[in-house]
Amino acid sequence: MVFLDEAVIEVAGGRGGNGCVAFRREKYVPRGGPSGGDGGHGGSVFLVGDGGLNTLQHLRYKSRFAAERGRHGEGSNRTGRSGNDLEVPVPLGTLVFDAATGDALGEVLAEGARLDAARGGRGGRGNARFASPTQRTPRHSTPGEEGEERTLRLELKLLADVGLVGLPNAGKSTLISTISAARPKIADYPFTTLVPQLGVVAEGPLAEPFVVADLPGLIAGAAQGAGLGFQFLRHVERCRVLVHLVDLSSPDGGPGDVTADLATIERELAAFDPELLERSRLVVGSKRDAAVAARRDRLRQAAAARGLPYLEISSATHEGLDDLLAALRGQLREARAREALVGEGAT
Repeated sequence: MVFLDEAVIEVAGGRGGNGCVAFRREKYVPRGGPSGGDGGHGGSVFLVGDGGLNTLQHLRYKSRFAAERGRHGEGSNRTGRSGNDLEVPVPLGTLVFDAATGDALGEVLAEGARLDAARGGRGGRGNARFASPTQRTPRHSTPGEEGEERTLRLELKLLADVGLVGLPNAGKSTLISTISAARPKIADYPFTTLVPQLGVVAEGPLAEPFVVADLPGLIAGAAQGAGLGFQFLRHVERCRVLVHLVDLSSPDGGPGDVTADLATIERELAAFDPELLERSRLVVGSKRDAAVAARRDRLRQAAAARGLPYLEISSATHEGLDDLLAALRGQLREARAREALVGEGAT
């Protein structure tokens, strides 16, 4: 499936039904009076959060969504039926903008959350509404109002608890496939991950599950558009905890400059959004089973210099994975506690 994190759609609320002009014609009722009913309201268009979606791909081939119009009013004071609302499912984390003005209209963050995208028009009033002591036989009604029409730009920022960031071939895809049911493409060449992958980690009946995002490999210059990082860096913004995955092995057998690998990741994150470096972070050395001692020592020292927790894992042999998951759960608990305090302060 193609990963689509931006889409432009047109939405249109239904037009309201017209009011009716009618008069009672009944036996033994010589002065029946006006009896035209109101028109029904037009349906509205809503964007609804759907946790089963993680892409805007379903909006690629259908880009216009119009709700049902209201029915016209009828005689005998019968109001026309209102049009049905139209619900358009979107993945959680979808931001909605007015394409014409650029104004933010809202975001969809929870399952079943509804964002009013285009209101339906109100129904017109029938002539029965205009009856008065001085105007007993009104012969006019009002038409239904047009529904709202607008063009929306949707932008998806994936909702994930943990984001895996690192250079190409750092082992992110192998890690997420080991700790979750996600099955990304894994190969021994750079940029095997072309789109973000989500996986749910749920170990044991008492452990609280959390969502991990495998983000395409960053390279130097990603924040300026190099490689794939620029296209998907926005998805890092939603992550509560960031895991800097750094390869401890060395293809040529030499120590290499492992601190430069970590510095490259940090530099690109800071260039995109400096606040990202204030998030809860862990430095994780991957491919522990093939680690070069010098790279291991230098990465441990680099993490200590930054005051960040340091762990080593091997997705191939599962070494260190239990410690990593325990550390992530601890970091997530702390992050959620901080968010709760901020929320209480805001209220």
